[in-house]
Amino acid sequence: MKAPPFTYHDPRSRDDLIGLLAELENAKLLAGGQSLVPMLNFRVVAPDHLIDINRIPDLAGIRLSANAVVLGAMTRQWDLQASADLAATAPIIREALAHVGHFQTRSRGTIGGSCCHLDPAAELPALCALFDAEFDVAGPNGARIVKVGDWFKGYLESALEEREYLQSIRLRRWPAGHGYGFSEYARRRGDFAIAGAGALLEFAEDARIRRAAIVVFGVEPGPVRLVEVEQILVGQTFSEAVLAEAAAQASALDAMADVHVSAAYRRHLAGVVTRRALTEAARPARQAV
Repeated sequence: MKAPPFTYHDPRSRDDLIGLLAELENAKLLAGGQSLVPMLNFRVVAPDHLIDINRIPDLAGIRLSANAVVLGAMTRQWDLQASADLAATAPIIREALAHVGHFQTRSRGTIGGSCCHLDPAAELPALCALFDAEFDVAGPNGARIVKVGDWFKGYLESALEEREYLQSIRLRRWPAGHGYGFSEYARRRGDFAIAGAGALLEFAEDARIRRAAIVVFGVEPGPVRLVEVEQILVGQTFSEAVLAEAAAQASALDAMADVHVSAAYRRHLAGVVTRRALTEAARPARQAV
């Protein structure tokens, strides 16, 4: 298959990009291209203009502060995976990225591209939901911050407007030593997840849970935080009853059916991966006993 005809644009600054977004109709942004290029070749999308943002230098990078991790939208997935500072601050990111495609695709794919494309099975948008992310977007009408709860609009649909672009993503930092766990099930390694889950747990000195975050992805059109389970967990010690409640709520999600699995099987898998992720996240408390 060949892509439909389009006009190629190669801006070298944010001002150039905003000028193009203000002027052009029916334009698509090219970041890593790991989703867009196949969609072009299969003619799922047919833009009149393709804007390549790979040569805008200040759209990539990893910046750590006392309270946040700020990731430039054009930061390659491989750079996220290879960063020792990021692994020390948010180790679940490196663990999750090991499941993202293969090293060839991770070397080109970007966090911003994944979070704008929003495949239901994508790991990086799920991590953004887990870390209560904020999305910094800009366009000809100015800049704005979109909270993660407002970012996911539907299947393959983000809050990014047609003439906007994603500048960076801000993740809330968790304290050093927090527990984390990540689990997903795919038919083959590197395939999109049929169901996946991530969990973060912060423990008090008496091993009771002080704070919890749990996300399930690949099940509904967007990642889902298990807020009720998170609230139940706070103040408790980790137990089999906690695991059972989390698995039950994950198994009750409004799961999608597709050519690979039924909705019932996807719900079952949601419970399995949630249990596994939480069990791994509880390791610091178990080791302290």
